[in-house]
Amino acid sequence: MRVFAESQKGTDVDFRFTEEQLMIQDVARRIAQEKIAPSAEHHDQTGEFPLENIRTLGENGLMGIEVPAEYGGAGMDPISYVLAMIEIAAGDAAHSTIMSVNNSLFCNGILKFGTEAQKQLYVRAIAEGREIGAFALTEPQSGSDATAMRCKAVKQADGTYVVNGKKSWITSGPVAKYIVLFAMTDPDKGARGITAFLIDTAKPGFHRGKTEPKLGIRASATCEIEFADYVVQPDEVLGQEGEGFKIAMGVLDAGRIGIASQALGIARAAYEKTIEYVKERKAFGAPIGTFQMTQAKIADMKCKLDAATLLTLRAAWQKGEFEKGGARFSNEAAIAKLMASEAAMWITHQAVQIHGGMGYSKEMPLERYFRDAKITEIYEGTSEIQRLVIARNETGLR
Repeated sequence: MRVFAESQKGTDVDFRFTEEQLMIQDVARRIAQEKIAPSAEHHDQTGEFPLENIRTLGENGLMGIEVPAEYGGAGMDPISYVLAMIEIAAGDAAHSTIMSVNNSLFCNGILKFGTEAQKQLYVRAIAEGREIGAFALTEPQSGSDATAMRCKAVKQADGTYVVNGKKSWITSGPVAKYIVLFAMTDPDKGARGITAFLIDTAKPGFHRGKTEPKLGIRASATCEIEFADYVVQPDEVLGQEGEGFKIAMGVLDAGRIGIASQALGIARAAYEKTIEYVKERKAFGAPIGTFQMTQAKIADMKCKLDAATLLTLRAAWQKGEFEKGGARFSNEAAIAKLMASEAAMWITHQAVQIHGGMGYSKEMPLERYFRDAKITEIYEGTSEIQRLVIARNETGLR
């Protein structure tokens, strides 16, 4: 799909997907339908990390979709990533959360700012699904305000850094082998005093806290992590000292496209279940899909789903252009994430309402879709933060 591509004759809008994009979509759909969806209820109820399924995703190139083949990835484009994410999220949102972190937050930053040795060591293992990655930015007292972080990395005379502090709400934290960590190296410089590091969780000084009991995406393990005199070697710095905030914000732009895709998958699954239900369920002698109030809900659900899908594909296309040397895509990513997450919350809400008591029952997946949708309005930047990003980009005011 090419959206708003400039041609010599003006604006060329081509909504066709390439054979390669459709291929990876088909692979993701098959895995989602055959392995992920059948096990989703089990993983939701138990909170068990779906390691076997994640290994399958890695073996099929889905844990490093945009990662070049020389680093163990599929070497595909951002639109391929969106299409695959939607399919996996439709099978189960928790699986897509793990997939999103590995693709968008972990691999993306290292590919852009890492050394060749770092790419070979850290990216390859994650892209091939042999290991799990994580992204540590949020702290107990600093969520949306990342510059308020207290986790510190103090540089030593030999060039190493000693890290002390806590991070919270770390997706895949309980199982991650490697983590991209952001810590303050010069508090006096504020955002310019943050540095990114590559953490091996097997080393001394790293500790995991309890796994969080979450409302949704329960199979996506989340915990607090703590560093106590953890030593980072000079070759484990990602980018340059003081570039951490810039790296984090750039990575989050890509991450927001991933979460928008996740939201679309959840919303589509809820919508499709609802279409089936309104055809089968009868009341007052007729299918409830013939009732005007139900029809109005269906129409609005479809419009919100399609609008959010197009905005997310536009953001993915813009990301591809950026990687070719084009303009930033932060505004498009924020718009996509905002619209898709709020559409998912609204669509799953309406789906539960249309299903009535059955929508509230754990015998159907509707209540899980509803619970899972909520997080898409929170992580990778809340809806409120997305509105700030969009408004500031549009007005130029800070």
